[in-house]
Amino acid sequence: MAVCRGFPFLSYRVKQTFMLDYRGIMLKYYEAGSPLFRTLWIHSECVARKALECLDRRGIDADRDFVREAAMLHDIGIVRCNAPSIFCTGAGPYIRHGMLGAEMLRNEGLPRHALVCERHTGSGLSADDIIKENLPLPPRDMLPLSVEERVICYADKFFSKSRRLDEEKPVDKIMAQMAAHGADVASRFADLHAQFG
Repeated sequence: MAVCRGFPFLSYRVKQTFMLDYRGIMLKYYEAGSPLFRTLWIHSECVARKALECLDRRGIDADRDFVREAAMLHDIGIVRCNAPSIFCTGAGPYIRHGMLGAEMLRNEGLPRHALVCERHTGSGLSADDIIKENLPLPPRDMLPLSVEERVICYADKFFSKSRRLDEEKPVDKIMAQMAAHGADVASRFADLHAQFG
């Protein structure tokens, strides 16, 4: 809050809000107009819209500006991954896109946004998941904790980057996908669905 003091008899508070230039950050790493940028942008817009709709429908108090920003940046790390079907020609395995994106956003001075990158994969990844599946990730919990992290993780599951980008998947299909990764993963998604669905 900034205090405005133009005249001695006039003193009031004005809320300062500054929206992060997430498009500008994306364009540091992506070529504008490229198929990869288009994929990332449309997917991220869908996730942001869904996350905010979930908060509104449930009447959940959250930092809406942050949800919008972090949803737009949650997949920024895909540019450093190898997934040709969605135009990614980087070197890393796709499962690392959250960690790679977190590193990118920490370098941009956005540690809170970085946590969303790191914690949105699947229904979050536990150290046990990482060890059991022998994933190329550090064996530590990467689970969404804050309401903002959780709603973005939830909303992300509804949109694919390899099919029609704006087509929302049905919950039963998502549940089946989560169950294929084990009971713990399915249970975590069920908890997210109970909170935001």
